[in-house]
Amino acid sequence: MKLYYIPASCSLSPHIVLNELGLDATLIKVDYKRHVTELGTDYFEVNGFGYVPAIELDDGTLLREGSVIVQYLGDLKPESGLVPAHGTLERYRLQEWLSFLSSEIHKGYIPLLYSAQAGKYVESVKPKLEKRFAWIDEQLSTRSYVMGDSFTVADAYLFALTGWGQAFWLTSYYKADIHFDTLHNLRAWYERVKVRPAVQKALREEGLA
Repeated sequence: MKLYYIPASCSLSPHIVLNELGLDATLIKVDYKRHVTELGTDYFEVNGFGYVPAIELDDGTLLREGSVIVQYLGDLKPESGLVPAHGTLERYRLQEWLSFLSSEIHKGYIPLLYSAQAGKYVESVKPKLEKRFAWIDEQLSTRSYVMGDSFTVADAYLFALTGWGQAFWLTSYYKADIHFDTLHNLRAWYERVKVRPAVQKALREEGLA
């Protein structure tokens, strides 16, 4: 497998999952401004949308969407518990979380990350995103991880997204003026996830440690 990634972007999520599962994959870094891989190839020839993550399977099949990629990877080793079994209510809960993180958190960041283009729209977007994070903080008041007592792919996705906010900035690539000072459960969760060996390995491999 090949994982196309940009350091500290949402591709950090499948990167963490790969490490959690102990799966071998070739990491290929993408220049987010020029859309050129570290091999000198045009990334648009890999993914016509130009964004990461993308995983190329050994048979050449390409998977593009992060929420799908992490579920695919988890299903390669169901005994890991990173994704619940198909057809169970817990699997739908996982998909519920992944959809929420994708639509409400991930997309909610976009105007903040490109504030110059977003203009005054930022003023209405930021409170909404902060409200969503406050809701996550409330959920984490009764559980160690997003889905309960066990780490899942949803935690990997949330970790990547939380890292874009102030106090958790991992890199100059992505910075958003979202504060987590009063979200104590979220902060505790973040530190809990950050020390996982698979997470530390991913951070080192992306030059973020």
